[in-house]
Amino acid sequence: MFAAASLSDAFKAIGAAFERAHSGTTVQFNFAASSLLAQQIHEGAPADVFASADEANMQKAADAGDLAGAAQIFALNRLVIAVPAGNPKHIGSLTDLTKSGLTLALAAPQVPAGKYAAEAFGKAALAVPAASQEIDVRAVLNKVALNEADAGIVYVTDIRAAGGKVEVVPIPDQYNVTARYPIAVLKHAADPQDAKAFVDFVLSPDGRATLAQFGFLPP
Repeated sequence: MFAAASLSDAFKAIGAAFERAHSGTTVQFNFAASSLLAQQIHEGAPADVFASADEANMQKAADAGDLAGAAQIFALNRLVIAVPAGNPKHIGSLTDLTKSGLTLALAAPQVPAGKYAAEAFGKAALAVPAASQEIDVRAVLNKVALNEADAGIVYVTDIRAAGGKVEVVPIPDQYNVTARYPIAVLKHAADPQDAKAFVDFVLSPDGRATLAQFGFLPP
């Protein structure tokens, strides 16, 4: 299963539940930026299912002929500003992220979290400030948690993974972005039957309940 980095915790829980419900089946995950996963799939990496943090990278896979069927939206997500515990730089808004002397971590522009962050700055009529370009959203979170960055933009669902090492600064609705997560069985899946069963499980009430526990919103 190739899945967006932001799905790491929720999908590990879903995978464990799927294994319990399907005796003898083992679920293996490859978590990374959706842009990288789409590239790896196109280059022939063995995978049965692709779950992306955006529709653009799923569409790339569809356009390349890598999907077995239509993708389905299974979850939504929202952005927040993550700051180290105690918020030492007293950050309260997107505007504060543009101040000089601030070390900002963002996912790279081709990564969904980086693209969404740029959209949020655009909605606030702000230029995207200078920032690190991390390989995925969890790398952004880690930089903030380790105090290697004064702030970063991540998903709401990422915060719990930091274990109290970061705090949240909300992004108002008028500037926020809704991330739409599609999932699909891949054309060259080694086990298409189990792949479809996993997708169905993610879309089931039990799968949606697990996603909700990790902060994802229903589509």
